[in-house]
This record gives sequence, structure tokens and C-alpha cells, in this order.
Amino acid sequence: MCQHVPPCPAAESSDREAAHPVARHPEQGWSLLCNGVLLFEDTGELLPGGRIIAPHRPLTGSAGVLAGRSV
Repeated sequence: MCQHVPPCPAAESSDREAAHPVARHPEQGWSLLCNGVLLFEDTGELLPGGRIIAPHRPLTGSAGVLAGRSV
């Protein structure tokens, strides 16, 4: 499927998000990657075989702070 050199990571590989986007629709919140993965802006993914990968955003900002105190 991929014609890039070097080839994009396969949809089953752990680095699948590194594939080149072939269609972007930021107004709808998704991109289609060269390896067939649908990548959503919330970091969720839909793989070509129908498998769903839940969103996996890193925690940022006030993680570890509760009511102004560190936890």
C-alpha cells in the first residue's frame, strides 16, 4: 500500500501513528494515514481490520495537583 521511502509503519506496529497522512479533515477531527489507520484528534484510532484503539493522550497541566496542593 505505502509507496514512501522508507515505507510507513504497518497498521499493526506500535509506531503506526508515524505514517504519512493521505487525507486530513481537521474540521471533522480525523486523518487517514498511509497505512490505512484512521487517526482521530482525541488520539483514538480505528485500524483497517476494525480494531479500535482507545484515546491515549498524555496527561498534562495540573495532573498530580488537588485543590492547590501536590498529591
